[in-house]
Amino acid sequence: MKYFTYNFILREKYYKKEMVKRNKNRSFYEKKKEKSEGKGKGKIYLLLGIILGACIVVSIYQGTVYFSTDQSCSMCHVHPHVEASWKLSKHFSNGSGTRVHCVDCHLPPKNNTLSYYSAKFQLGIKDAWGYLTKDSADFNWDYKSELEQAVKYIPNESCKDCHHDLFPRGITDDAITAHLYYEANEEKLDLQCISCHLDAGHYNPNYKHEKLSIQDIASHPVDTSKYFREATPITGFTNFTEQIPGSDLSFQMIAIPGGTFQMGSPDTEPFRKDDEGPVHSVTLSPFYMSEIEVPWDLYWWFYSKTMSEGRTPPENVFANNSRPDVDAVSGPTPPFGFPDQGWGSGQRPAITMTHYGAETFCQWLSLVTGKKYRLPTEAEWEYAARGGTETPYFFAGDPKKFSNEGFWRKFFEADKEPVSSHVIYINNSKNKTQLPNAVKANPFGLKNMLGNVMEYCADKYDPQTYGKAGASSTDPLIIEGKEYVVRGGNYVSDAADIRCAARDYTRHEAWLKTDPQQPKSIWWYSDIRGIGFRVVCETPPPNSLKEELEQHD
Repeated sequence: MKYFTYNFILREKYYKKEMVKRNKNRSFYEKKKEKSEGKGKGKIYLLLGIILGACIVVSIYQGTVYFSTDQSCSMCHVHPHVEASWKLSKHFSNGSGTRVHCVDCHLPPKNNTLSYYSAKFQLGIKDAWGYLTKDSADFNWDYKSELEQAVKYIPNESCKDCHHDLFPRGITDDAITAHLYYEANEEKLDLQCISCHLDAGHYNPNYKHEKLSIQDIASHPVDTSKYFREATPITGFTNFTEQIPGSDLSFQMIAIPGGTFQMGSPDTEPFRKDDEGPVHSVTLSPFYMSEIEVPWDLYWWFYSKTMSEGRTPPENVFANNSRPDVDAVSGPTPPFGFPDQGWGSGQRPAITMTHYGAETFCQWLSLVTGKKYRLPTEAEWEYAARGGTETPYFFAGDPKKFSNEGFWRKFFEADKEPVSSHVIYINNSKNKTQLPNAVKANPFGLKNMLGNVMEYCADKYDPQTYGKAGASSTDPLIIEGKEYVVRGGNYVSDAADIRCAARDYTRHEAWLKTDPQQPKSIWWYSDIRGIGFRVVCETPPPNSLKEELEQHD
């Protein structure tokens, strides 16, 4: 019995070992089979993945090809003039027979793959979003066609990728001078090709890449019977209409009574800057100020009577115009392009002239009228702008409610009234200057003292002027400094910068950065548009006025 039991146990152990061994062998073969099957499936999945990836890559490539066509660009860029202006441009029709496409100008060069596709992706998302969420009827296309917008979408590298030779056969002497200046200052001044070639890709009838000729200026009537024979005599301290002898032009001068006012802004005024204080008392003598900013009609007349074709050396101009016995001033040389930006002439304010150009105009005006015309001092300007008021503007209102600045302006629009009734600024200008009758006058009867164009003053700029003035001053004029004071803000200014006390100054070198002429023009700025001026006429001395009154009687 014991033998049987022992034998049974041995047999059980043997069977168990055999079963374990069989299970191991079976598991090995099954695993090997499963692994073999898994490898087969993996190869299939890999092949499918490669095919799918290749399809995606091809689709993306074909998509980029399609969305790089001019037809595709026109789908989102629905400018009313986009296709017509392109076909009229030199990029479409030129002597070489080469056609430049949208992506050639508006994206970085294709040889810079990362920059090219990054820019394409960003612009594509932006264009698609705009196409889906915005109404093209609300766009200001004229503004989007201007230089400050163009530089955002025309990489300079793309221009250089096509135009390898800056001095091709047939180039003019002026162009050689301009391109030499570009080569020497491209990186230092961040010069852009588009600054001088704005119409290369889209024809613009209001853009001119050459010197203006006298024929480009609208001529005045030739009926000399309408011309004034003499200037208007001053017969008393009252408003008068000045007449330009030998022309049909006239303009209104407003009598500004002398007085004392508080110049500058208090610490509590919103958006106040340090150079606006401390507030101090200023006393001014009476003077006359032009009702509106000097218009193009008048400035073009001055230009036509004093201009000189060619490049008169600046030192010769300064020497002639500085003579005390000068009887004929040397006026502006031809500007490069249309200074009026194609916005129109007539009574629109003349713009882009330098401070020296404005001063020379006053010198010419004094000669032809026999009066003493000049630029206003900064104190005269602020006194006239306030019109007897002591508030931030010459009308009631809180600058915080009118300004676009601040976090909440992302959700709520700024108040536009009564600002829009009195001022041409960022919220109502349509990004260009407007005619004087677009706004109401201030209490003194002056229009556009705030907004439209910044106005030159006779003073040099000093941020510490008010602190140096003491508690009070009389008829102040600052003659030391590098830059000149400009006041009033312009058509792209925020309401914060058109307060009566807000100060600003010229940036002479920066405003001439892209001037292609050498030497730089002393008459016209190339990089600022919203700058102009108005004139002041000094009151005659008491004896002179008495004599004039006696002669008039």
